[in-house]
Amino acid sequence: MGHEDVTHSHGMHVVRCGPRQAPPLLLIHGSGFSGGSWSPVVPALSERHHVIRIDLPGHGHSPPAPSYDVAEQAGRLAAAVDELALGRVTAVGHSSGGYIATALAGQRPDLVGSLALISSGPSPEALLPQPAVLRALTAPPLGPLLWPIRSDSMLRKGMASVCNRPVVIPDDLITEARGIGYRTFRTVLRRNTAYIAERSVPERLAALDVPVLVIFGAADRRWDPASAHRYGTVPNARVEQLPGVGHLPMFEAPEKTVALLLAFAAAPR
Repeated sequence: MGHEDVTHSHGMHVVRCGPRQAPPLLLIHGSGFSGGSWSPVVPALSERHHVIRIDLPGHGHSPPAPSYDVAEQAGRLAAAVDELALGRVTAVGHSSGGYIATALAGQRPDLVGSLALISSGPSPEALLPQPAVLRALTAPPLGPLLWPIRSDSMLRKGMASVCNRPVVIPDDLITEARGIGYRTFRTVLRRNTAYIAERSVPERLAALDVPVLVIFGAADRRWDPASAHRYGTVPNARVEQLPGVGHLPMFEAPEKTVALLLAFAAAPR
């Protein structure tokens, strides 16, 4: 993966790699994950970009925060981008990370030159019934009991349950997944749901003057894949559905995901 620089900014763990003079790619993970969720695509992306991965508060190596409102998380992210002197970035969000990326573009259009959303459900009604292992781990009554004693194999099974293709979840990502507490995780889920219930993601994007790439697995097991078509109403948006791919395109189709991101980031504006 090449040389990595690890730092902290505004209470968040930051990992940077790739040439500092290259165009910056800001990678924002989803709920319950960490910056490690981007590991399959970082080597190829960092050949052409300055890649910045941030562990959101309460996730991975970052300590908890007083609030997990999407708008406040975006504000914290904006402060980090300013402090790191990144200039205008291509912001890439996976799942609920796409909500934070969208909010960042809304708050600070000067910081976001383009926006890519991967597996980001557009609104609450697009949520599918969740796999049994995820329900057991994350919802009452079993969730609070299982969470403190969850095994590595249970975490792997939970992550893989939203995939449609066989995946290998690295040990580092499992370790980082232990960094989030049950109460924090449930709060994050509630705040994310509130954000997309108040106003759908396509509606929010339509109000922004920014190029958008939407990548959605055609076999996503967390969000209804058919809901991806709702992003087609967004001006300046391109929607790419990946056949046979579930909720984690970075692991299920890393080469295709990289190709789409590199082509999108390199397109003339």
